[in-house]
Amino acid sequence: MALHGDRPTVGHRRIPLSVVVPPVLGVAGFVAAWWAAVVALQIPSYIVPAPPAVFSVFTRMPGYLLENAWVTLGEALAGFGLAIVTAVLVGATLAASRNVERALYPMLLMLSAIPKPALAPLLATIGGFGQGPKIVLVWLMCFFPVTLATSTGLTSTPTDLAELARTLNASRWTTFVKIRLPSALPHIFVGLKTALPLAVIGAVVAELFNALAGLGFVIQNAGTDAAQAFAAVALLGVISLSLFYLLGTVERRVAPWIRHTTA
Repeated sequence: MALHGDRPTVGHRRIPLSVVVPPVLGVAGFVAAWWAAVVALQIPSYIVPAPPAVFSVFTRMPGYLLENAWVTLGEALAGFGLAIVTAVLVGATLAASRNVERALYPMLLMLSAIPKPALAPLLATIGGFGQGPKIVLVWLMCFFPVTLATSTGLTSTPTDLAELARTLNASRWTTFVKIRLPSALPHIFVGLKTALPLAVIGAVVAELFNALAGLGFVIQNAGTDAAQAFAAVALLGVISLSLFYLLGTVERRVAPWIRHTTA
């Protein structure tokens, strides 16, 4: 990232101030409102600390927070990546066969309806203190949104494009790669954007029940140090926001036409 005049740029592309300024103002406004509420309502620091107390935690124990943040990030990304692979495959299978869809969809709906945090103690009992149970819980939380988005996208191919493929005698594989999958990408990325915050939530929930590291572990073991717990929560927000914008960048690179074909 470089500076060009008074505007930040990425490579040779300028980032408009209208993209940078509103989020910065939004965060500043939230922090100001939080600080004002703590002072005006005289909330004890062991319940809701003021922003300076939370920021001081980052200078007091940066290594501890970052080390545990990497653990949570690794669990979230591992479970999210596993969910992408399995959910896209299952979604494509559902879209390819109505009989398979009728057979599997009720079970998928039942799996989706189960409150995933309720499974965290059970997974911890089965898998112990390792990262395996956390990754499984992340996978469970992310799987259904991506599956549903993939199935919906692959069954929503524009009729004129499908007719064109049949007119050209295109094979099923060619039709899938050249027409159906590109047409489904907007739906798939919506599913990914829905599932991504759930990945971070799933990792933290699992860490709250049974963990030796991670930001959930930091929150669980903060005790009366509310500032430490709030610092971990703030770091979780930064991780989620960074991953969301990274996914948006991937979307623009993989499917640049989405921005021009959607309102």
